[in-house]
Amino acid sequence: MPAPFTTLDEFRATLATAPAADETARAGAETRNGQLTKPPGALGRLEDIAIWYGAWRSTDRPEINNPQVIVFAGNHGVCAQGVSAFPPEVTVQMVANFEHGGAAINQLSKAFGARMDVHALSLDTPTADFTTGPAMSEDEVIAALRTGWDAVDQSADLLVTGEMGIGNTTSAAAIATALFGGDAADWTGRGTGVDDAGLARKIDVVTRGLAANPEAASDPLQALRCLGGRELAAMAGAIAAARAYSIPVILDGFICTAAAATLAQAQDGALDHTVAGHQSAEGAHAALLAKIGKEPLLQLGLRLGEGSGAALAIGILKGAVACHSGMATFAEAGVAAG
Repeated sequence: MPAPFTTLDEFRATLATAPAADETARAGAETRNGQLTKPPGALGRLEDIAIWYGAWRSTDRPEINNPQVIVFAGNHGVCAQGVSAFPPEVTVQMVANFEHGGAAINQLSKAFGARMDVHALSLDTPTADFTTGPAMSEDEVIAALRTGWDAVDQSADLLVTGEMGIGNTTSAAAIATALFGGDAADWTGRGTGVDDAGLARKIDVVTRGLAANPEAASDPLQALRCLGGRELAAMAGAIAAARAYSIPVILDGFICTAAAATLAQAQDGALDHTVAGHQSAEGAHAALLAKIGKEPLLQLGLRLGEGSGAALAIGILKGAVACHSGMATFAEAGVAAG
């Protein structure tokens, strides 16, 4: 199904009409979970994950056989403000690395049996510097949202979205500030490892970006347009498409979570089909996860991006579903339930 929207208002309407989880399947999964050969609650969060996953896949005995990882790449005009420790050319170089299988996300995708796709979005045309006005026009943000939507394989049974874009922690910090308020310093971290002077520049850039785009504070989709990057919008589009197809999603780090948060703020429950793969080392990620009501599955000090933490969490979901669907019930095993 191609993206069913051509404007932000149509995208907003698409979010409002997205399907819900299958409550009959959820009830069936809960019943099955209560009959498995283990003490009640012995598998902790794995039990909750399996039931949640089954509800979105409309079965009480789900499997994960076709996970998809998509990495979106974009360049940011705000890099001209000196917000990153690396030059924008690194985005192009890393896309080539993804395409040749040399990045961490390639290894993790392979390790957990995921198909991996890479989409570079107009790398030769960075977004505008959002300290002087909107990063993208409506047509540009819609094009990025549609790229993300169309990148999702409808036959996938699990989705991870990752990103590459020098400067995109600044963009994510600006979005978080617009969505949830507070000072720019509350949401701005060191990203690729900027020094104290670089961090001060980032905070100043985020502050000026909010001042230059007042509409971002009153409309989460305008925050995505005015302060985001093409790769952030593409992730949002892919996460929305996954909801339309009832494909569960594992969210990655700070940048992915900021993109997803625009959906959550635009439509209540828009992220019900998602779990947080991990809590990254970027300082504000924990606060951002708390704002969208997500508890991370892993906390390993990762700050790479690319979808790497979420891809690693594919193993957690596979383990949860394997136990739920593969274990015998007490009756099947001839074990007394006590």
